[in-house]
Amino acid sequence: MSKTFTKADVATHKDEAAGMYIMIDDGVYDITNFIEEHPGGAKILKRVAGKDASKQFWKYHGKPVLEKYGAKLRVGTVAETAKL
Repeated sequence: MSKTFTKADVATHKDEAAGMYIMIDDGVYDITNFIEEHPGGAKILKRVAGKDASKQFWKYHGKPVLEKYGAKLRVGTVAETAKL
């Protein structure tokens, strides 16, 4: 079962103590244990932790990367927010 997160929820997960989450499109991914494995280095992931990383992700990665790693890292989805 997938959990639903608000953007504010994800923003609280920006360091290793709280767990590091990122948003890619409507998905929320726990990258805490992936940081040291990331081919581009840990620094780039630490910079986007707790944020929407969609733009940065799609700039450097294709759909096959998300298909390969997404299933094991995905912890939920981003909740729809009302726009007034």
